[in-house]
Amino acid sequence: MIVAVDGPAASGKGTIARAIARHYGLPHLDTGLLYRAAALALLRAGGDPADAAQAAKACALSGIDFDDPELKSEATGGIASRISAYPGVRAALIARQRDFAAQPGGAVLDGRDIGTVIAPQADAKLFVTASAEVRARRRFDELARLGIPIPFPDVLADIETRDARDRNRAAAPLVMAEDAHRLDTSMLGIEEAIAQAIAAVERRARA
Repeated sequence: MIVAVDGPAASGKGTIARAIARHYGLPHLDTGLLYRAAALALLRAGGDPADAAQAAKACALSGIDFDDPELKSEATGGIASRISAYPGVRAALIARQRDFAAQPGGAVLDGRDIGTVIAPQADAKLFVTASAEVRARRRFDELARLGIPIPFPDVLADIETRDARDRNRAAAPLVMAEDAHRLDTSMLGIEEAIAQAIAAVERRARA
């Protein structure tokens, strides 16, 4: 079974995708981490995020440790959002994602274009969302726990900028697949959101 979980930044899609993967005993891929890894590789090589060719070259991901906490930094996330708009970057990483989805037994993938581009054949598709203010508060709290003090208005502005970039880019923009289940987590706790997500997957799997 392939489960595609899409949605904007800080919507809770990663937490939900990991819970679905545990529930069904499936491997999980946070595809956003691939873009963050490319961004970090580009930064460490002294590359220019405005140069699409340099960004695509960084997708080799050489020397990147996927447990590196720097992957979760705001700087890396901002660059990842920028370079993810480049068709060359998306093309360089798409095969990795599709290979992961196609492994025997299935998989759970979360990102921005899983249900529309990476795995349109997914057995179940979720589009996880929440208001920009709620998502910014979640990111603000997460950064505070990591000891990264960033003013809330700056976090909100970053969320809104990423949303606009994700939705308006020419290559694989963030859109909800026609056959996806929309899950708004604005007013939901973690456990309730997970329960609703698994219930939605169950319904799709039985359909």
